[in-house]
Amino acid sequence: MKYIFCLFKSAFLIAAVIFTVSCPNNSAGSVEREDLFSLEIGPMEDQIGLYRLDGNRGIRRTGFTMREGLFFIADGNSGKIVRYNSYGDMLFMIYNEDTNPPPIALRTITEDEHATRWAYSYPLEEPGWISVDSRGHIFVEDRLPLHDQRFDQETRSLLDGIILHFDQNGRFINYLGREGIGGSPFPRIVGMTTSVNDELAIICRLPDGWNIYWFSSSGILLYIVKISSDIIPPLSDWPEAISIIDSITASPDSRRLYIKVDYNRDTFDQSTNTRTGSEPINSVIWTFNIENGSYVSSVEIPLFEIVENGRPTDIRVFYSVLGAARNGKILFYFPVETGYTLLYVDTQTKEQRRGFIQFSSDELRYNDFFLSTEGILCAMLADNFNVKLVWWRTDRFMGESL
Repeated sequence: MKYIFCLFKSAFLIAAVIFTVSCPNNSAGSVEREDLFSLEIGPMEDQIGLYRLDGNRGIRRTGFTMREGLFFIADGNSGKIVRYNSYGDMLFMIYNEDTNPPPIALRTITEDEHATRWAYSYPLEEPGWISVDSRGHIFVEDRLPLHDQRFDQETRSLLDGIILHFDQNGRFINYLGREGIGGSPFPRIVGMTTSVNDELAIICRLPDGWNIYWFSSSGILLYIVKISSDIIPPLSDWPEAISIIDSITASPDSRRLYIKVDYNRDTFDQSTNTRTGSEPINSVIWTFNIENGSYVSSVEIPLFEIVENGRPTDIRVFYSVLGAARNGKILFYFPVETGYTLLYVDTQTKEQRRGFIQFSSDELRYNDFFLSTEGILCAMLADNFNVKLVWWRTDRFMGESL
């Protein structure tokens, strides 16, 4: 391991230089969408257990990712990982024999056998976050059984997560913990990204901060970045503003983090000088270099203005981060009545652009997003019976510089 960075107040004060940016294009053009394939909701091998399967299993996370046109889904309710091509053909499955029926369409094979469509048995407990590198290797979060979980008194966090590592054919290689291969369990994982040189970034949320663990492609721990929630960069114009880290995203092509900080200010009744609440000021994306522990740049993110009946209001809200693509491109979103408004921000050139993706009413019941390294926005959309896999060509929306 090369460095452990603990970010203290002095480091934040030195880095607190805010760059003011303007949005050159306020129009919100619709982004092209393509419906790829759909899956039924259910327990069978060609179905996804998105909702409760039986009285003994709760509603667990369903993670997914896309790499080079292939979709990988980690089905937490069923305890399986499946890979599909963009036409919806299932290519392989890793499944828990205790929570899944024996596969019918796929051939269950041993280590030395070969097949065009196959399945491997592995005792998955509760797969969730999933990421795939350029080799096709699969990294998936899994939950430890209750008897192996423990509570860390120092950080006041439950340590219950590990990262399973499978090769491109679905064969198990090893598992990662906080120290690397075979290490101790992680606290709550809130993000996972395969980055430059097939390195892996694990983002964890603690009660009083964030821990980011950065591993080599072979599972060696390279960096730990520890960020305290109450020690973050102040605004130069509003030093008294309340600042909150909303999200941390790892760059897919460099050893950098994108830290989104939201700033609020207290509001008061002028007649009584009593506090009435708070209102948002703005957001800032801080770009943090994990190799030397420094901030390299920051960019201000405008607030989204609520419109009612075609007229703007005085209500302004924060955007949320959808993901990061190559070359410092970040995509934000905010839900509206018929879909989501998008905001694209280039953290290097400060360019910004607005867009829109539209949904039908039944597709708004459940949706989960993933932004690929190339800038293609993918989603799982579900109603009561089916899960639909779609993508939007947001790579074209963000420009050819990707």
